[in-house]
Amino acid sequence: MKPPVFSTLGCRLNAYETEAMKDLAAQAGISDAVIVNTCAVTAEAVRKARQEIRKLRRENPTARVIVTGCAAQTEPATFSQMDEVDLVIGNSEKMAPETWARLGPDFIGQTERVQVDDIMSVRETAGHLIDGFGTRSRAYVQVQNGCDHRCTFCIIPYGRGNSRSVPAGVVVDQIKRLIDKGYNEVVLTGVDLTSWGADLPAAPKLGDLVLRILKLVPDLPRLRISSIDSIEVDDNLMQAIATEPRLMPHLHLSLQHGDDLILKRMARRHLRDDAIRFSEEARALRPDMTFGADIIAGFPTETDAQFENSLRLVEDCALTWLHVFPYSKRDGTPAAKIPRQVDGNVIKARAAKLRAAGKAAVDRHLRAQTGKTHRILMENPRMGRTEQFAEVVFSQDQAEGSIVSATVTGHDGHSLIV
Repeated sequence: MKPPVFSTLGCRLNAYETEAMKDLAAQAGISDAVIVNTCAVTAEAVRKARQEIRKLRRENPTARVIVTGCAAQTEPATFSQMDEVDLVIGNSEKMAPETWARLGPDFIGQTERVQVDDIMSVRETAGHLIDGFGTRSRAYVQVQNGCDHRCTFCIIPYGRGNSRSVPAGVVVDQIKRLIDKGYNEVVLTGVDLTSWGADLPAAPKLGDLVLRILKLVPDLPRLRISSIDSIEVDDNLMQAIATEPRLMPHLHLSLQHGDDLILKRMARRHLRDDAIRFSEEARALRPDMTFGADIIAGFPTETDAQFENSLRLVEDCALTWLHVFPYSKRDGTPAAKIPRQVDGNVIKARAAKLRAAGKAAVDRHLRAQTGKTHRILMENPRMGRTEQFAEVVFSQDQAEGSIVSATVTGHDGHSLIV
């Protein structure tokens, strides 16, 4: 039996779900198959998915090709019409054990070619929790899926559905199992993480979950939060930032832009001053806090002055780790219909300026660490990360997954050196 080949495109949540699919496919006895977990965030992401499918078909000529993920959910016909594709399944279906059991070892010809239901009707999130993936140092725990917001540039709600939360008790139990397996850091992840709890009884907040985890799992050395929407941060999360050293001082903010008019056209729920105020408050509570951020360059109607507002946000919010996205027109989103689209060359130039500002911010952060002692989680024998998520390079082997204290002697522009 030839084991199935998995290919993951896009976000960390997709990577998490691929690990769950590996277990489900193994239980169903799937063999000689290619499973491509696609991303739909931009038109370019869909193009890359098609390219990946063709490549994997050439490399695995006898395999049956299954396409799933957000692009399969939002554009099933795009993939079902490809000669290379045998089956298209939706984001909900890919997480259902019965989907894989129904497919079985000889599924082609015995089932519908497209299995994509209405993602907006899905209400469950739990049921496919896995006990960690990736390295032995860090485990990712999905606590939320979907999104109730409708930013004008974003197709993801139509691929992921509305927001659904994993109950706190289920999350705590999973984290306890991860600690028993030797993980020293757990990362909470989701599509719209700060909306966690809104659909649960009593509507708890993300801060409630964080405090509960830290209280009920005292042996957890490090808890990290993935991308958040700062306008949704609750009082208990701020309390955890201020008082819980096991909550890592690194937050990735979904900012998207630094100009109020563009933010309104994006249908974001915060303004420029909200982002600045949050970053100032968080740093006041936790002086060693660092921030990452998503910023889009070249959103439709963006002027030079409006772009400069985004550029200044790097310093105004003391951002360190930037994810810069050149705006890409995405069919099916309101932003794609805005008449004044920005020229592609202008978008590219603005994105380059943002990346340069981000590189300068990283350089400043790395320089400031010389002479400081950090507790570093080892991702492999020669590389680990500080609590603020800076990469650290070692000259001698350390135990993978361990947390070691070391003093920084310098940096190479990308990593700290000890």
